[in-house]
Amino acid sequence: MEVTHSLKTRWLYAGFAILFLTWSPGAIAQSNQPPADNKYIEGATLWQQTSGERRALSYQAFALARMMLDRDLRMKRNRKPRAVIVDLDETILDNSRFEGMLLKNRVNYNQKDWTEWIDRVEATAVPGAVEFLRYAAARRVTVFYITNRNDIQKAGTAANLKKLGFPNVNDQTLLVQTDPKDSSKEPRRQSVGAQYRIVLLMGDDLNDFSDVFENSKTIDSRAAIADRYREEFGKRFIMLPNAMYGDWESAIYDYNFKLTEAEKTEKRTRLRKDY
Repeated sequence: MEVTHSLKTRWLYAGFAILFLTWSPGAIAQSNQPPADNKYIEGATLWQQTSGERRALSYQAFALARMMLDRDLRMKRNRKPRAVIVDLDETILDNSRFEGMLLKNRVNYNQKDWTEWIDRVEATAVPGAVEFLRYAAARRVTVFYITNRNDIQKAGTAANLKKLGFPNVNDQTLLVQTDPKDSSKEPRRQSVGAQYRIVLLMGDDLNDFSDVFENSKTIDSRAAIADRYREEFGKRFIMLPNAMYGDWESAIYDYNFKLTEAEKTEKRTRLRKDY
């Protein structure tokens, strides 16, 4: 790849791109807090917003999902009706404009701004998501949306999904987090599995697939378990790309959400490999 601009110029362009792909909330929830040191996710946010590669990977994931679903549909095993489980954020809904706002205003993720974004009903569809889920629903496969958005955010979430044309959005299929102290999706997956045969699970975070990942809290253990379950990926587990946020980052901080900005920066710097 030919480099035609200086690093300074490239980051200037990056700043303009982020600016045009953000939204501004009515009030920044953390305006009385020190500015967040979140510049490090600028490249990931730009990649998510602008790259053809992100679109290609998304199309690839949903094409693979369709192949796996078609293979299952050819099998005559109908003791239970079929279901597909999908996560929402960065799996079928693109919230990169919200990430752009966090960057522009130098604030960290917080529930106030996040709820305001959800209620705006402006998230767009991840490329290929609507088409695949409509394809599944047309073949009498029930789509379940399992998300850690909460009850307060459910109405805005449902409105956004319906606005984009996602199928089968109702109180029975949109399963939000009801206990603020328990973010595990496993009980909701089990409730679906009690009545349906789950053909596919789709997500952007390892925790979207099984509680075995939810119980892995270190970088090494998450990598080891991903290796252990490698035969499931591309078959029953379909992963979507998201480098902006997720449990991968929580593992960097040892799930210590009380770290200062300086402490988080130190951990990121210490873990980065170079030569």
